[in-house]
Amino acid sequence: MTFNNFLQIIIAAFFLLLFSFCTWYEGSEILDTPWEWKYSTHFTQVNDDHAMDANDISNFDYFVYAAKFKPLFPFLMVLAASYLIILTGYILFKRSIKKMALFLLGLGVLFLLSTGFVSNSPTVGGNIFTAFFLIGGMIAIIGAALYYFLMPTGLHTEV
Repeated sequence: MTFNNFLQIIIAAFFLLLFSFCTWYEGSEILDTPWEWKYSTHFTQVNDDHAMDANDISNFDYFVYAAKFKPLFPFLMVLAASYLIILTGYILFKRSIKKMALFLLGLGVLFLLSTGFVSNSPTVGGNIFTAFFLIGGMIAIIGAALYYFLMPTGLHTEV
C-alpha cells in the first residue's frame, strides 16, 4: 500500500467518523418527537414491541431518524463509507482485473438491493437515498463492465 492510499484511508475514515457523529447528534431529535417513534424506531422494535419511553430508544434509531428527516450528514456518511469500501477494494484487487470487476459488480448489486429497502419511504431522506443507491449501483455495474472489458490484459502498474 502506498502512502497516497494510506493517506486517503485516514482522511476518509476521519470524515466518516465526523459525519457519523453529526448524524447521531441530529438523530437524537427523535427523543423529542414521540409521535414518530412508531415509524422510526426499527432497531428498538426488534427488542421491544414499541418504545414507551425516550430511554428505551436505541442509538441506532437516531441514524434512521436522521436519514429520514435530516439527510445531509447521513448522505455524506454513506458517501464516505462507500469511498472507503471502493478504495479498499482497489487496494486489494488492483492486480486482478477479474476480481476488481467482480468486486464492483457485487457493490453495484448491493446498492441496487439497498434501493429496494428505502424506495417506499415518503420522506425527503428516503428519496435522496433511493436516488443515490440507484445511481451508485448503476455506475458501479457499468464501471465493472468497463473495467473488465477495457482494461489491458497484462498487469497494470501504479504511476
